[in-house]
Amino acid sequence: MTSSFSALCSDFYVNQKLAVKLDLPRSRETVLDLFERIRREFPSMQAFKRYQDELALESPASDSPHRWLAIRTNTLRSGAVNPGDLSAAYALHRHILEVAPYFLSISALDVEHLELLYGFDLECPADHDQIVHRALLAGTRLGVMGDMPGATPTDCQPMFGIRFDDAAQIEAHLEIKTRTAADTRRASGLLASESISVYVILRSFAPVTDVSRMVATFDRLTRLGEELVESRVVPEILVPLRQEISA
Repeated sequence: MTSSFSALCSDFYVNQKLAVKLDLPRSRETVLDLFERIRREFPSMQAFKRYQDELALESPASDSPHRWLAIRTNTLRSGAVNPGDLSAAYALHRHILEVAPYFLSISALDVEHLELLYGFDLECPADHDQIVHRALLAGTRLGVMGDMPGATPTDCQPMFGIRFDDAAQIEAHLEIKTRTAADTRRASGLLASESISVYVILRSFAPVTDVSRMVATFDRLTRLGEELVESRVVPEILVPLRQEISA
């Protein structure tokens, strides 16, 4: 895991999603040829798995980073979990954008959008919704209901989205996901240890004129994403959450 995030979260991951308008080919030869090409570049990705609506190629879960690639009906997804640095995470995503369009017959007209996600899981044995409220919303206009005497937050999952004045037509979203189930709230405070997840999601909706230019769009997303994470999300979201969990 990158050193700047290891003290703040239990798991960090960088995911990519290429969404297309037409169904992706799922024939045996096409999928196996693509997976073999990816495996030659990343030899640890040896496990071929078939799920209900997904064909996946993965490295062992113990790998650092753990890498995966998944083909669904209208999306091509990939991820790197706990990379040593961001370049290790980006390498898989860039390679997929370079080779997948030719194996899966993805044309410029077919591309719906390109998405990049930075995910942070913070292990939290306490009530997630209360933690998020106290760390981020207590004393604010948005958190006013939770500040009422005797009130206990039961659904505190802030979401916020923005659009940039950018030729790539980029939107960015911040989402905080809590996982404290209602039946685990006990007066004793003995709750199952789950993770609060913080997602920073960037999507480019600009029309694609050439599939070979998608790597350049990806690089634009990474520059903007790193700026958001380092200047906004780490100091204003992750640090307060980590401090509240520790308290």
